[in-house]
Amino acid sequence: MEMARWRTSSRTTGGGNCVEVAPVTAEVAVRDSKNRSGPMLLFPRTAFVAFVGKVKSGRLDLG
Repeated sequence: MEMARWRTSSRTTGGGNCVEVAPVTAEVAVRDSKNRSGPMLLFPRTAFVAFVGKVKSGRLDLG
């Protein structure tokens, strides 16, 4: 994943408690910003887009 274009949320405050995402072909890679050489998770792009949509709509809010 050396060539992956990793990014964090635009709402990141720089405190280091974030995840980074990178599109990789038909998948999205997710890693811990504090451990960039550590393990990463791969999700099908469609599943990741659906997850982000639910987060943005508030459907995953606890409470």
